[in-house]
Amino acid sequence: MLRRTFLQVPPLVFGAGLTRAAQDAPMPMTTLGKTGLRVSRFCLGGAHMAMGGEENGIRIVRRAIDLGVTFLDSAHLYNKGLSDEIYGKALEGGLRQRVVLMSKAERRDRKGAMEQLEETLRRMRTDYLDLWQCHQVTTMEEVDQILAPGGALEAFVQAKKQGKARHIGFTGHADPAVHLRLLAAYDGWETVQHPVNLVDPHYLSFIRNVLPEVRKRGLGLIAMKSNAMGPIAQQGIATVAECLRFTLSHDVDVVVSGVQTVEQLEENVATVKAFRKLSQQEIDAILARTAKGPVGVKVERYKRAPEGASLRPHVDGEPA
Repeated sequence: MLRRTFLQVPPLVFGAGLTRAAQDAPMPMTTLGKTGLRVSRFCLGGAHMAMGGEENGIRIVRRAIDLGVTFLDSAHLYNKGLSDEIYGKALEGGLRQRVVLMSKAERRDRKGAMEQLEETLRRMRTDYLDLWQCHQVTTMEEVDQILAPGGALEAFVQAKKQGKARHIGFTGHADPAVHLRLLAAYDGWETVQHPVNLVDPHYLSFIRNVLPEVRKRGLGLIAMKSNAMGPIAQQGIATVAECLRFTLSHDVDVVVSGVQTVEQLEENVATVKAFRKLSQQEIDAILARTAKGPVGVKVERYKRAPEGASLRPHVDGEPA
């Protein structure tokens, strides 16, 4: 295991809480590519915050807004709809108008995707999403379905025309080639979401293969899996704070981070507020170190396995 600490994070966090300086510090903001949306560089992940139940999820959402988080993530499949419902309740009383709300649909046909959008809107108690994304596209066969007549792409185009989704994009974490094909097939995507972490460059790398193409097209880049759904920290490769700093040091707009408690939220927000970009020399040194340890599906178990290897299927949003 690689237990040596190689990043230095300013000491804004003590125990499970925030110092006053961290709490009152401004949240870094950015423009999400060609969408023009102004968003916080920290996006609250929608999968984990519902794992402690509804009341806990509502506390996390409202605390995030208090701390300056304006970008909120969810998906139709997260916790069988509970994540969407938590947002619907947490954002009552005018909070909906203060945030950029994102959700996703995993159905690959037009009818199914539109049905999921309508259900998400009902759960979230809103008339529109600021961003709607085609969720966790994994295989070329799924791309075929999305792009075919009657496929999910038609639903995304339709939803934007109807004003039910202000902007559209797609996500995935298994194979960079899938992302590149979706980008080449349709120039109306406005955002892309993919893994950006300190083991990604060593196997089926999104950082090396997809990130530059997204930036060339001027799209919003939403980074996820900064901790590879948990194994980077669990295996002693780096701490959560170090993971967040590495991810934000790349050319990304936002990092999506899942938390299960208010305390985890506060710690992650403190890291983002205190962020200092790593130099290329520091990044190179980190990657030289991580190349010597466990890489590929030993850490990023959501990526496509090598030919002939068996791998337990990954469900986006599952506990790490």
